[in-house]
Amino acid sequence: MNRKRLTVAIGAAVLIFAAIAFWPGGSGDQHDDATDHPNATASEGLVLLTSEQLRASEIGIEAVGSGSAVELVFPATVSSSPTASARIDARASGVVRRVEKTLGDHVKASETLAHLESADAAGFAAQVSAAQARVGELSALFEREQRLYNANVTARQDLEAARANLQVAQAELSRARSASTAAGVSRDGRSLAVTSPIAGRVTAAPIVLGSFVNAGEELYRVVDPRGIQIEVALPPSDAARIQPGDEAALEMAGNRDIGARVRSVTPSLDPESRSATAILMLTKPIPGLQPGAFLQARIRPSGEIDESRTTIPESAVQTIDGKEMVFVQTRGGFQARPVVTGSRSAGQVTIVSGLQPNWRIATSNAFLLKAELEKDSASHGH
Repeated sequence: MNRKRLTVAIGAAVLIFAAIAFWPGGSGDQHDDATDHPNATASEGLVLLTSEQLRASEIGIEAVGSGSAVELVFPATVSSSPTASARIDARASGVVRRVEKTLGDHVKASETLAHLESADAAGFAAQVSAAQARVGELSALFEREQRLYNANVTARQDLEAARANLQVAQAELSRARSASTAAGVSRDGRSLAVTSPIAGRVTAAPIVLGSFVNAGEELYRVVDPRGIQIEVALPPSDAARIQPGDEAALEMAGNRDIGARVRSVTPSLDPESRSATAILMLTKPIPGLQPGAFLQARIRPSGEIDESRTTIPESAVQTIDGKEMVFVQTRGGFQARPVVTGSRSAGQVTIVSGLQPNWRIATSNAFLLKAELEKDSASHGH
């Protein structure tokens, strides 16, 4: 009878020791490589793997670091960079006779948006015609002086004077043509073409067919959506902490992970808002992001670390029964542990609580452990 009781007591002690060894932080060293065990899952979320199974699954394992980069959160506004936005004004007074593009249309660089019937068009055309006639006249005079000089009839200074006059006339013709082209004068010399200097999309079109417009009046506004930037208002207490090159992330509806980087920070505060402005550039174009949109920016000042938090790959966090879990390596496999997560950015997630530094966790292919755990739970349920 005593021998039987002794056997039961020894067996219970062995089970307790094994449970402690497999539990992260227990007497067993959870940083060791997984040892050979039959593949099984305990009810507390333990997945046992042999060394061969671990290698075949290609599950990535990383040590939990100490501390996480500090993130400062600010409201931000989407705007167009100076080279990606164009205000198109009337270059001369006139009447709007044709409208080729309207609000929302896509346009190409140098594409015609509208036509103005203008008296100035006739003036530009007349200047070009007069300059052409003057060049023709002086060209003939220069050729005549060239022949006379070659025949030793006239002096060299007469030839040089004719050449100088011709060059002045040619310069005037070039100026007149440039002015005509800039104004968009049509071939018939009656209308002016309104063109876009950049490719993009029409975001404003106050032009009205048949209306009279004055020179300098706004007709269109075109924005290239690929050339947007993010403006962030920084309070004085944080402006000095942020430097060009700092990493950032943007949050918007439907897309929480937009990578960005600080391009510049204004050296002085705005006298009205009493804030500095940081300009962020996106690491890749984001379709649908339009100037004027509001979002939230998280900027990570270089060199600042929050020791109370840590950052791990987002692939390491698995949702099991509605809870976010991370698989921590034990001596014989992996133990699922609940965690509290924070912000996510650039494939990384901040862990507020649930992990300790130097614990080794499953990262890539961690979903295989989740699948094994759920499969075993389902089999036990039946």
